Amino acid sequence: MITIDQKIAEYFNNLDVNGWPLGNLLLCVIALVLCIILVGLIGIEREKRGRSAGLRTHLLVGVGSTIIMIISIYGFPQVFSDHRDVARLAAQIITGVGFLGAGAIIHGSSGIKGLTTAGTIWASMAIGIACGSFNFVLALVGTGLIILVLTTFKKVEAKLTRSSPSIIMTVGVDVPALAKIADLCKKHNCTMSEVFVTKLEQSSPELIEIVFKVHYYQKDEKVEDLIADLATEIKPASINVLSHL
Repeated sequence: MITIDQKIAEYFNNLDVNGWPLGNLLLCVIALVLCIILVGLIGIEREKRGRSAGLRTHLLVGVGSTIIMIISIYGFPQVFSDHRDVARLAAQIITGVGFLGAGAIIHGSSGIKGLTTAGTIWASMAIGIACGSFNFVLALVGTGLIILVLTTFKKVEAKLTRSSPSIIMTVGVDVPALAKIADLCKKHNCTMSEVFVTKLEQSSPELIEIVFKVHYYQKDEKVEDLIADLATEIKPASINVLSHL
């Protein structure tokens, strides 16, 4: 079975001007430009959310992957064509970008952050490989699905995790916060779990950071009511509901 992408690649590979295979050059340019557009959309979404890896990082990963795939296809002498494995460089890209994505993940007392950003870096690599191997339709559809997951599915995820949100707050070291949190959770028909307490260094006055997850018994309970009572009773320096990053 011949795909549309194979037909496009075959057309440009057979295109020459006065004996010069300019069709190959044009095909490579199309791959690079398409990669910039598609991966740029993913990078812009991360940039708007203020993530550690933004537009430039995603573009570098995507364009780099595209270039390596083009080299894998065209960058070796014809004499070695019978012994090439064009998938070998793609495998190395996947390994290398895996380490890069791991650098975007931060593990702290407030939980693990950066998993989604690491995922978008890895997905940008996949889009780059698709463009570099001239699978343009796959790259277009894949990017559309990635953008859909990053935008629409975030609202779905928020609804699914509404009954068990995580809360992070900072309070003074002399405040009996844990006892008050337990009392207020009982008042709002929920329980607290996965409690992490960390003393903040170089803070004046001395502060501690408390991170915990609440589980509601009833779905109609609102975390906003609990937050309001926590702010009134404990008077923390800061209080936030954690979301997936």
